[in-house]
Amino acid sequence: MFIVLGFLIVFVSVFGSFVMLGGHLGALYQPFEFVLIAGAAVGAYIASSSGKSVKLLFSSLPIAFRKSPYSKELYMELMALLYVLLNKARRDGLMAIEKDIEEPESSPVFAEYPRILRDENLMEFITDYMRLMISGNMSSFEIETLMDQEIETHFQERSVPSNALRAVADALPAFGIVAAVLGVIKALASVDQPPAILADLISKAMVGTFLGVLLAYGFVSPFASSIERRSVASMKVLECIKVTLLASMNGYPPQLAVEFGRKVLYSYARPSFMELESHVRQTRSASKKA
Repeated sequence: MFIVLGFLIVFVSVFGSFVMLGGHLGALYQPFEFVLIAGAAVGAYIASSSGKSVKLLFSSLPIAFRKSPYSKELYMELMALLYVLLNKARRDGLMAIEKDIEEPESSPVFAEYPRILRDENLMEFITDYMRLMISGNMSSFEIETLMDQEIETHFQERSVPSNALRAVADALPAFGIVAAVLGVIKALASVDQPPAILADLISKAMVGTFLGVLLAYGFVSPFASSIERRSVASMKVLECIKVTLLASMNGYPPQLAVEFGRKVLYSYARPSFMELESHVRQTRSASKKA
């Protein structure tokens, strides 16, 4: 929930400082200017988007408020699952894991790793490429090329919401200027009024510029960055699977293959060599007992 904390700090810092400097919050209360700026930004976004991109954006908005699922615990579970599958394939042959891959929901192997089983993207990526490995009709180079293309497509699709929000953030200051210009036009049309009234009209016009800049850099742009980080993390977990499977295809034993996958993870989520070694050893012992 860092994004909520960040928004709260922005709000308190900006408006609190304004009050402490002797300003009155009532002067900033210009709902129609907010409607003008926000409405124009939303309208411009809709005009430049398709129905699919709008749907992607709205489905991504709640994700920014949730804790990232790509934690060290998930990676440990993922590498343990890959180790079990690769070890079973190495010991009993690739056909031994065919049933697990074709029906993962009823597989006792996948049942041990509920976090992975709940993630549709991970499950699809793992099962699809293990299916190709079982078929034996493609070389590791061909599968690697296909994996790279799928990961790139996945990242581009997941980047649509963050790119859209960045475009909106870039446009908001301009729409704030539009609101300010309209306010100035209104003030100039009232040039026959006393100076106090003119000053009030001009100050209200400047609120438009203030709102546009604040919304852009204080709220929308950080929101876009939060969604983008989640997209990068979702791509990194696929790269971990890719490197592990390719290492296995190139002849490395399962224990070493998962070490290859560990190396591509970011440091904050990467388990240490000893942590992974211990976890794999426990997994190996559990699989032998089973």
